[in-house]
Amino acid sequence: MEQLNDRVVVVTGAGNGLGRAHALAFAAAGAAVVVNDLGGGRDGSGGSVGPAQQVVDEITALGGRAVANTDDISSFDGAKTLIEQAVDTFGGLDVLVNNAGILRDRMLTSMSEAEWDAVIAVHLKGTFCPTRHAAEYWRNRVKDGGTNDARVINTTSPSGLFGSPGQTNYGAAKAGIAGFTVIAAMELQRYGVTVNAVAPTALTRLTDDLPVVHEMAQTVDLAPEGVSPVVLWLAGPGGRTVTGRVLAVIGGTIAVVEGWAYGPEVHSDQRWTPQHLDEVLPGLLAKAAPNADLTGHRPVP
Repeated sequence: MEQLNDRVVVVTGAGNGLGRAHALAFAAAGAAVVVNDLGGGRDGSGGSVGPAQQVVDEITALGGRAVANTDDISSFDGAKTLIEQAVDTFGGLDVLVNNAGILRDRMLTSMSEAEWDAVIAVHLKGTFCPTRHAAEYWRNRVKDGGTNDARVINTTSPSGLFGSPGQTNYGAAKAGIAGFTVIAAMELQRYGVTVNAVAPTALTRLTDDLPVVHEMAQTVDLAPEGVSPVVLWLAGPGGRTVTGRVLAVIGGTIAVVEGWAYGPEVHSDQRWTPQHLDEVLPGLLAKAAPNADLTGHRPVP
């Protein structure tokens, strides 16, 4: 991956788990990395420079280039400072990996407003804010006569794509990130920027208490390091023409997640009435394929 030698990369949530694996992999491939992590707990509480600095120390000990950042990426100003640090420290920005996340799982009937707001802020707003400032930087480069070969790589989740009880906040945020990815890809293509997302299944501190993940890990390698090669590929020459896609990564399996599309449909030349729908909708719904389960596959009838 020597093609990444001149790349400047920002990875959010890079103090642990997937983000840490991505940051180390980018550095090993020769990129300069801004390691962003607020240093908080699994639920987003607290803060410390420790996790980000530890990853930076690992990178520099191996001869790589990295700098720590502890800005809150769910803050518009914090995200702006993060992007500016990459440009000021390493002379530019080529790749933004939006990976930061927290969990505050609760069944809907018990979820508090604070639990909803915190998760939506870190995941969804925390994807928007850095991307917004990075996009402005890349747009200005084009306006000034330059060109970009830039990437945004977001982190969504099977929970948001397929559903997981107890995670209406997390799932809604992750579904929003998938939609954000598709639309941002359309908008930023004119500036030489691709936007894609990965939907990883990995054993990290966010999934450590999920029995289904531990059960899967008995037969599948769910180490975070197994996801990073896909992120690096999207960031490199191979990913230059790929945009608006969501790739699921589960151990050695990579799947393209296909978005919403019309299934069976029915048409009437007259305005629908509830009575008419009684005659039509049950049969229409019976023709439709069932929703995929958390594994991403449709149940077998």
